[in-house]
Amino acid sequence: MKKSDLLIYRISTGLLTLLMVFSASMYFLRYEFAKDMFLSLGFPAFIIYPLAIAKLLGLIAIWTNKSKVLKEWAYAGFTFELMLAIGAHLTANDGEFAGALMGLILVSVSYIFYRKTNPPYIQ
Repeated sequence: MKKSDLLIYRISTGLLTLLMVFSASMYFLRYEFAKDMFLSLGFPAFIIYPLAIAKLLGLIAIWTNKSKVLKEWAYAGFTFELMLAIGAHLTANDGEFAGALMGLILVSVSYIFYRKTNPPYIQ
């Protein structure tokens, strides 16, 4: 394992964490704004709080390393959520897809360098 790989993993995961914490906190602290945004994108408002909680739980799963399976699912969940966000913003043609695209890039880089620094165990 190279130190540069670990550094890239930690920086990309840290930036992903900042993005997701900002997003989840916006869902909690500026609910009306988030509700209007979700409704304009065609999503129901009742998914705002569960999505915020899922984002925070995903970050916990990624940072704690308690379960490799849970960590893989957290990465998958972030990937799916960000791909859906990009698609929704492109469909709505509101020009607000850049944050989701940046998140998708950060998830990809974080996951690639996580795999480089933690190769799978093979018997």
